[in-house]
Order: sequence, then structure tokens, then C-alpha cells
Amino acid sequence: MERESMEYDVVIVGAGPSGLSAAIRLKQLCAEQGKELSVCVVEKGSEVGAHILSGAVLEPRALNELIPDWREKGAPLNTPAAEDRFMFLTETKGFRLPTPPQMNNHGNYIVSLGNVCRWLGEQAEAAGVEIYAGFAVAEILYDEKGAVYGVATGDMGIGKDGEKTANYTPGVELHAKITLFAEGCRGSLSKGLFQKYDLRKGVDPQTYGIGIKELWEVDPAKHRPGLIWHSVGWPMDTSTYGGSFLYHLEGNLMAVGFVIGLDYQNPYLSPFDEFQRFKLHPEVKPFFEGARRISYGARALNEGGLQSIPKLTFPGGALIGDAAGFLNVPKIKGTHTAMKSGMLAAEAAFDALTQEDAGNGIELAAYPEKVRASWVWEELRGVRNIRPSFHYGLWAGLAYSAIDTYLFRGKAPWTFHHHADHTQLKKAAECTPIAYPKPDGKITFDKLSSVFISNTNHEENQPAHLTLRNESVPIEVNLALYDAPEQRYCPAGVYEIVREDDGSNPRLQINAQNCVHCKTCDIKDPTQNINWVVPEGGGGPNYPNM
Repeated sequence: MERESMEYDVVIVGAGPSGLSAAIRLKQLCAEQGKELSVCVVEKGSEVGAHILSGAVLEPRALNELIPDWREKGAPLNTPAAEDRFMFLTETKGFRLPTPPQMNNHGNYIVSLGNVCRWLGEQAEAAGVEIYAGFAVAEILYDEKGAVYGVATGDMGIGKDGEKTANYTPGVELHAKITLFAEGCRGSLSKGLFQKYDLRKGVDPQTYGIGIKELWEVDPAKHRPGLIWHSVGWPMDTSTYGGSFLYHLEGNLMAVGFVIGLDYQNPYLSPFDEFQRFKLHPEVKPFFEGARRISYGARALNEGGLQSIPKLTFPGGALIGDAAGFLNVPKIKGTHTAMKSGMLAAEAAFDALTQEDAGNGIELAAYPEKVRASWVWEELRGVRNIRPSFHYGLWAGLAYSAIDTYLFRGKAPWTFHHHADHTQLKKAAECTPIAYPKPDGKITFDKLSSVFISNTNHEENQPAHLTLRNESVPIEVNLALYDAPEQRYCPAGVYEIVREDDGSNPRLQINAQNCVHCKTCDIKDPTQNINWVVPEGGGGPNYPNM
């Protein structure tokens, strides 16, 4: 069976904030200038928003620019920020610190980013954008000159053995003059683009955090709509970057989560279990008394900032949003910068495609110029040194951040640099195991019951999407040297070391069915032996209200 093909002017991979903003902006420009461009968005989640996970406090700057009448159009920004609290936790106490100016949320909104994306999807479709959800893009199409001319979705109905089943359907080729990659953090296609076009030449490695989040329905008497609560300190040691968030939304809902920098050193650390024990802190636990957990999820996020932004363009396409890494770490926000990058790419693409000689293989040279001239670049430049200052420890990071913010005002004449996260793990023999409390099933939970409420599902009879470059490395390197850290850094119980009854013959078992698509394994594996590729479209988590 041959693959069908469809022709578009612009194909966008990923229906997150940047991809949908780019699609909407393209159609706005068409309407304003009387032009016609065909725009398609393809999304691997079962629906728009299914794979979106964020805290999230939304700064509406980009949304105000893109859709000024968003209130009248019913955008789900229902809970204005009311109060900021920034806490330092010891094991038994909490101390309120001054709120850093970057974390002042006056004028912002606590949202479900998944629901914001669902609404943006509706706006895009109303403008004439075609959106195909449930289709995973598995391949980039290159022409004979090496330029991108579109993408292909993965074949459906391939069995675990790699053979076609009775349900086999070939993927579809989506041809485009310009393809925008909006895959989010650590996109599987973006990784290939970095290599093919050497897009990371001359820039720092991207660095990451893992964010783990739960949604709770809390006792109305304890609900504080608009409360934005962050903490640093316990349960992290002073050499490990991390912190919590507690956001009170409408409807007695509370989003709670923990972010840990993936440059952590102790292979015994489990981000999932650190988050669970955080909830037992005396300052935090009262929020959960009489409350009910209703959803769970996890996702990696970019922390490299300005130093780690790659070359954004290549023949036939560009990177937008978190595929490139526009997150403002001190602000703990990236939606507004992702949206703006998508809008700027759309403007550059519109100008290029409406030229008389517009053909294939266009390189959008105007897009990075627009980014550098925008408030996105100014914002990221001003905070570029804050996250890397924490490489020297919590106290050094807090002290430098204050000096950088108040004395240098983000204009220090130097720039700190990053190391790749997978190089930072120490050997198990150099570290102390961490004893985590057993889950109580009321406030703290295990991984499998958590994955259950993420509504994660994958077609069982399909090739594993968590692939190993070398089958021997998990035992001969990871287990031997690091005590198999993939058992702990995965927040979904995907990786298990199983043995015979007498403890002999250890082997790595991969429970791909559990995968919540966070990409942590692809980032943190010490030898970069794990390669995350897309499963069948529609697989993975189905996040409601996350």
C-alpha cells in the first residue's frame, strides 16, 4: 500500500501553544491581506490538549497581541492571580521570603494549559486551519537538495514483531513549502534536525527539569482562588535544583507540582518520590486534608534559556516554542514566549510564501531576526545567568540571583554556561541511597496508581517506542555503575530491573504501556542509550484540565 500525500503551504507539527499561535497568526495575515495559504496542524495526542501539561500561571502578553478580544471569545482564563507566596522550607518549618520580581504574578492567570490549547484549537479551526489529532509524525521528508519538504505520519497497525497486522494503515505524507516544528521539549524530530543541520553548533547544551504535577479537589474551606505558592529548599539538598508550586484554580481545584533540575547528581534520587514526600511537609500537608486527587502527569521542560537556543531555521522549516527552548526559568513561564515565537515564525513564513517566486526549501532568515528584535529575546537575555548560577548550590544561586536582579538588572557583562544533564550523574558508589516513606494512599501515592489517573494508554501490539541503541548497556553500564537510575528518574514505572528468584540474571524490562511521554529517560540516561521515538498516534496520556 502506497502512502497518500496531501499538499499544504505550511504544516505545523504539534498543537501546543506555539503551533496553534503560528497557525492562527498565518490565517489572520491571510484575512488582513487578502491572500490564501493552506495550513495544517498535526498532533500526536488523541485530541488537542491531551498531552499538554503545565503548572500553569499564564502571562497573557502574547495572547493579548494574538487575540485581543479573548475574553469575549471565552478563553478559559478564569482565575486571576491574587496572592504570591515564596517559601523556603526546612524539614520541619517554612519561612516566607520576599517574592522575586520575576515571580510577581500581578495581571496573570492560573489556568489549565490543556484547556487553553483546546480553546486555541477552536480559534484556529474557525479561522480555516486543518487540525489532525491522533496522528504521530514519525518521519521528516527531505528533497534531493537536503531541504525539508514536509513530514509523514507513522504507519498504524504494525505489531510488536514489526510485521503488519490486519489493522495496518500506512502513514500519510504531508507536503509543505514550510514546516514548523512545535513538538515541545525534547521533540523526537527536533533531535534529528539538530544533528542533520548542526543547529546546536556554538551554543550551550539544552538543560532540562522534570515537572511532576497532580490536580486535586480541595476542601472549600481551604481553597484560596488565585493563591500562587512556590517553595525552594527541602526536600532537595542544597546542591540539587528544585522547587514546588501550588496554584488554586476555580472550582475548588488545586494544581500541585514539583520541578527538579535534571542535572542532579545522585543516581538514587527519584523525582516522583521527592514530590510525594514534599506533600507531607507541615506547611503543605494541611492543603491536602479532606482533599481528593483527580489527575496526575509529568513532563520535561527546557531550562537552558538564552545560551541554549539553537539556530532556529534550516531549508524548508523552523523550530518554534519549546522545541527551540524559550522558557523563562526564573519567571517559571514559557507559554507567552512560546506563543510569541510561533507568531513571529508565522509572520516570516507569510512574507516568504506570498513572494512571487516562493518555492520549496525556503529558509526563514527573517524569523530569527524577528525573535532577536522582540520582547522574547530581551526577556531571556535579562535572566540568562540566574538558572546556571544554581550550579554552585542553592545559597550561591539565591545570592547571585538577587545581585543580578537588583544590582546588574540583568545586564551583567558575563554569561554563565551549561553542561549536558546526562554528564552530571555520579557513580552509585559515590552517593548515599535515599530512604523514601511508603505511600499512604491518601496524600502520597505509588507510580502505578498515579499513571492510572493520567489515563495513559498505548495500543499493546505495537513496536516499543522506548528504544535502546545498545541492548547490553542497561546491565553492563547503568546497573553496574549507577544502580540503574532509569528505575527512579522515570515518573511512570516504565523501567524495571527484574531478576530470577535467586537474584541472578538481571535484565531491564521496559513497560512502554505506562509511558506518559515526559522524555526524561531520553534526557537523563547517562550514556544516551535510550532513544524515545513516537508510538502510534493517539497513544500516551489523556490529560483532562492539566
